[in-house]
Amino acid sequence: MEKRDYYEVLGVEKNASADEIKKAYRKKAIQYHPDRNPGDKEAEEKFKEAAEAYDVLSNPEKRARYDQFGHAGMSGAAGNGGPFGGFGGGMSMDDIFSMFGDIFGGHGGFGGFSGFGGGGGAQQRRYRGSDLRVKVKLTLKEISTGVEKKFKLKKYVPCPHCHGSGAEGSSGVETCPTCKGSGSVIRNQQTILGTMQTRTTCPTCGGEGHIIKDKCKECGGEGIVYGEEVVTVKIPKGVADGMQLSMGGKGNAGKHNGVPGDLLILIEEEPDKELIRDENDLIYNLLLSFPTAALGGTVEIPTIDGKVKVKIEPGTQPGKVLRLRNKGLPSVNGYGTGDLLVNVSIYVPETLSKDEKKALEDMEASDNFKPNASMKEKIFRKFKNLFE
Repeated sequence: MEKRDYYEVLGVEKNASADEIKKAYRKKAIQYHPDRNPGDKEAEEKFKEAAEAYDVLSNPEKRARYDQFGHAGMSGAAGNGGPFGGFGGGMSMDDIFSMFGDIFGGHGGFGGFSGFGGGGGAQQRRYRGSDLRVKVKLTLKEISTGVEKKFKLKKYVPCPHCHGSGAEGSSGVETCPTCKGSGSVIRNQQTILGTMQTRTTCPTCGGEGHIIKDKCKECGGEGIVYGEEVVTVKIPKGVADGMQLSMGGKGNAGKHNGVPGDLLILIEEEPDKELIRDENDLIYNLLLSFPTAALGGTVEIPTIDGKVKVKIEPGTQPGKVLRLRNKGLPSVNGYGTGDLLVNVSIYVPETLSKDEKKALEDMEASDNFKPNASMKEKIFRKFKNLFE
């Protein structure tokens, strides 16, 4: 199923302000909140969809990347099928409710609603692992087709001995006696306005809702150990140098079976020996001999897919640009393919033999080899355009 446009999901214009986006998300979140729509799978999906849209559009960097590259810039693959879920595809309900402090104030509850599993809006704390960043160098050929890359990552992984819990055995964990498993406590404070009630993180368990009595001998109670994992990354075609993709859940593991961080992939483009990239177009500088430019002929032009033969018309002038349609790079959003622009230059030999010099002198004496007024005017206009 193809993802909807994030602006359409929230019902805002593309030039909407941060405040307008925030208000629109609040409205959608209230409308489709699972507590208001119990058992309604469609409402739950729209609730997640709105959270995913807000996650991107409320972040200036993500929003700019989305405006430029669309969903492919967010997920690394068009649609839902790609492995990149860092901007919504891999968001859990815990991730979604973690954003509510900014939107609604508190721990995920609002207007009488509570978050999942948290009475009165309380949410147990879940640690989040840190993100990892890798660089991947790509050739123009790899960029034109898309490519799979494998990385062996050194990172924190769930402890295999305790399965990430941090406890030695199933009896090593007990419900926090202070907060009774809720992760938060209510404090009453007398003020001149009367009794004020506030909810704060439980000081005993740090908001987790449980405490570890007997720590795991392998990880020391952290639930994570340093290890490695081989990750396969699918790079979509049309990416550009400096573009960053996100693969959700492939960063460092979170303590105590928390939320894993993301894997951030920074694209680096390897310079090509013959072709120069200009957005989705490619540029090649063709150096013609004077006889070929004057008489015409056939030359070979390098492209991403190999060499192609191009006909040179007699009298081809230096500075002429030949355009090979659809021989450039594809758009990262799948909207068309660039062209290959062939810039013609004429090679002038630095040394000549006596016979060559004599032949050129004879040609120089011919009026046909002297530029006429029309040609002078054409060259002047082209030169003038460079400075306008």
